[in-house]
Amino acid sequence: MNSIIISKAGGPEVLRLEAQPTPKPSAHEVLVRVHAAGVNRPDVLLRQGKYAGSGDVSGSIPGLEIAGTVELCGASVTHWQPGDQVCALLAAGGYAEYAVVDARHCLPVPTGWSFVEAASLPETVFTVWHNVFQRGQLQPGETLLVHGGSSGIGVTAVQLAHALGSRVVATVGSAAKAEAVRALGADVVVNYKEQDFEEAVQAMGGADVVLDMIGGDYTPKNLRLLRDDGRLVFINAMRGGTADFNALEVMRRRLTITGSTLRPRSADFKAALATEVERHVWPLLYAGKFRPVLFRTFPLEEAAAAHQLLESSEHIGKIVLTVAE
Repeated sequence: MNSIIISKAGGPEVLRLEAQPTPKPSAHEVLVRVHAAGVNRPDVLLRQGKYAGSGDVSGSIPGLEIAGTVELCGASVTHWQPGDQVCALLAAGGYAEYAVVDARHCLPVPTGWSFVEAASLPETVFTVWHNVFQRGQLQPGETLLVHGGSSGIGVTAVQLAHALGSRVVATVGSAAKAEAVRALGADVVVNYKEQDFEEAVQAMGGADVVLDMIGGDYTPKNLRLLRDDGRLVFINAMRGGTADFNALEVMRRRLTITGSTLRPRSADFKAALATEVERHVWPLLYAGKFRPVLFRTFPLEEAAAAHQLLESSEHIGKIVLTVAE
């Protein structure tokens, strides 16, 4: 099969198209013929050798989410059959013509969705559900602040929080991004290049939950704008993992600082999360309360160009690789 491998840690140019043996599913896995694969920030970090616990990435196949057709089922798999259309969460290996997946980490392609659209779902939806609704405990009527509102994670968080009855504030870096995110359900959009987001959110009474992928100097601002009993949830730290903040204020206002990284979590954890996502999120997809936001597709062999675009942060929504028949 053709696949994209990381020849060594580095820039987008280290991504190479190479022939690899087609993997074989173990008893609890399915072999999926990949039609589309989502492109995500953790793929970039893996390529750079900076993803937590990644070690030597030479020869690795990136890709955390795919959509395709089940080709073969392991001996213990009963839920899926060859020919079923699925989207799935992977620890790696999605940038390829075939991928093996724990059968419990697959979800049905939503009715009416294309493979490209379905490939935009698993990594972002799993991440947002766990961090915003499980760890962050966002409730209807509360206010969520989403940094990077036009990113793949951002458009997912905005739509899910809006659909489930929360007020949503998002930060973006351009007028075009602000318009797009507002159309997805954000109640307030702050262009951080023109306005201090802390002042803007404080002026409207603060937030109950902050979903942050920035870190660094955003951290003390996020903590100051949280309401009492507020929750700050980290999913990345693009400006760095260290920051100065007042621990006494955290104690006085009973703030919670938490976060997570999905890739190293156990297979059992991801299986339980998949069950929760199918129960709570898939009905929103079927009801039309959540829609795919696709910015651009690239053929598999142009994965390096897809990474360049992702790193430019010029996109609104998801970038997806397509795999030819």
